[in-house]
Amino acid sequence: MSSVILPPAPDGGPVDDTAIDDAELLAAKTRGGGGFWRDVFRRLRRNPTAWIGAAIVFLFVVVAVFAPWLAPYPETALPGAQYITPTYIPGPGELPQFPLGLDRFGGDVLSKLIWGARASLVIGVVSTLFGLIGGMLLGLIAGAFGGWVDTVIMRFVDILLSVPNLLLAVSIAAILGQTQLSVMIAIGASQVPIFARLLRASMLQQRNADYVLSAQTLGLGRGTITMSHVLPNSIGPVIVQGTLTLATAVIDAAALSFLGLGGGRPETAEWGRMLTYAQAELAIAPWLAFLPGLCIMITALGFTLLGEALREAMDPRTRAR
Repeated sequence: MSSVILPPAPDGGPVDDTAIDDAELLAAKTRGGGGFWRDVFRRLRRNPTAWIGAAIVFLFVVVAVFAPWLAPYPETALPGAQYITPTYIPGPGELPQFPLGLDRFGGDVLSKLIWGARASLVIGVVSTLFGLIGGMLLGLIAGAFGGWVDTVIMRFVDILLSVPNLLLAVSIAAILGQTQLSVMIAIGASQVPIFARLLRASMLQQRNADYVLSAQTLGLGRGTITMSHVLPNSIGPVIVQGTLTLATAVIDAAALSFLGLGGGRPETAEWGRMLTYAQAELAIAPWLAFLPGLCIMITALGFTLLGEALREAMDPRTRAR
């Protein structure tokens, strides 16, 4: 097996570890699939940012998946309605059976936050999958065929990109109606142009690579080259963008629910909806806005940290900062 030969340090001292990491990663990428991904995961394991982001995401997923067993009360239960008065809402620590207090309707805030994690996870993952599939389909067609097909698709993508993501999502959700499915479709549609442009640019870069020219010399067809060689080597940046987009999807889902476009009853557990109904209670119960806002911030931070660490691990020119 060939090894990577690095030049000695200018001062005669030890060679920089990051230079070794980058050279090994570049060599692995040249060798092909398995070695490249092994080096990516090795770099992730050495990155404390990746560990922090992965821990936050793992905790969020565990809470969302096991919400029925972790939440003290059902999603729409109002066990503390008898304690609520027009001028008083029990806060964190005031009642032992409700450690994080109650909301205006008498619901347990801790249970609402746990059930809200499940709603945010479902909306974030499904909407990102919508955007990923739609964007990859457009980017694949544009990158594979080129010419007028590429021009038409990219002009359509440019039109979508000219509208701010949140404004586009709000417009689509308002047209489709106030349901959770509408929110997923709206957020996914706003992400389509991002994935489409990213995959198309990556495929155009790969089309001129030496292995593509070799495959064409061997007589392989355009479809075979695209699906078996160009697409697998172009999908890395899209995976990284998908991780980062999950953070945006969680924030956008909360924003649409905050604007009243998420549907559902007032007592339904969803972080954005909790923020909506906390506005009128800020004077007497500020924790009703602080706690769901903190959950949104930490969850988005986890996906962002993990996505940035993954981007650094897949780019041999990037140094961990």
